[in-house]
Amino acid sequence: MRVLVTPQRRRGFTLIELIVVMAVIVVLAVVAIPNYMTFYRNSQLTSAANGLLASVNAARGEAMKRNQTAFVVPNTGTDWTSGWKVFVSRPGFSSTNGTYDTTSTATISATYTDGQDMLVQSTPAQPSYLNISTSDSAGNAIGLIRFDGSGYSKTSDNSGFQAMTLRLQRNDVSTGQQPTETRILVLARTGRARVCKPASATDTNCSTTSTQ
Repeated sequence: MRVLVTPQRRRGFTLIELIVVMAVIVVLAVVAIPNYMTFYRNSQLTSAANGLLASVNAARGEAMKRNQTAFVVPNTGTDWTSGWKVFVSRPGFSSTNGTYDTTSTATISATYTDGQDMLVQSTPAQPSYLNISTSDSAGNAIGLIRFDGSGYSKTSDNSGFQAMTLRLQRNDVSTGQQPTETRILVLARTGRARVCKPASATDTNCSTTSTQ
C-alpha cells in the first residue's frame, strides 16, 4: 500500500515581519550615518593637521641637523591651503658641483630657489573644504615658519623669536559645528609644535603667547 506523504509548506516572511525588519534598518541608519559622517570628517581634519605638524617637525629637524635656517612656506603667497614647501636655505650653494661659492653675496631667503636650496618636503594643495589661517600672539597673520640652527622658531626677518598658531577648520559644516571641526597647530618660541583640538571657540589651551 502506498503511503501518501504530505509535503511540508515552506514558511516565508510575513508582511508584518518585513515591515518590522525595514523599520529597524531605518532606525539604525538614522543613528549610524550621522555618527559615521562626524567620524569621517574628524578623520580628514586630523590627517591634514598631522600632515602639517609632520612638515613643521621636519623643518625643525633639518635646521638642527645641518645648523642652518629652514623654512615652511605656502606654495602660493600666504595661502596655506595651496600647499607648502619645507626647505633649507643654502645661499651661494650650487647643486651642479655641490659646493658653496665663497664670493656669493646671496643671503638667506624664504623664497625657495631650485638648484640652490635643499627641498625637504613638498605638500600639494589641500581639499576645498579646508580653511587654514595663522596668527601670532598679537593676532597678526603669519606668512611663513622659520627655524634657526638651534631649532628655535624665529620671525621672518630673524629679529626675534616667534610663537604662533595655525588654525585648520572645515568650511562645509554649520557654525555650531565649527569648534569641534577645528584643529590648531600650536608652535612655541622654542620650536616645539603640537596639534590641539579645541573644546570650544574660546579654549585657551589651544592658544599661544609671546612668552612660550
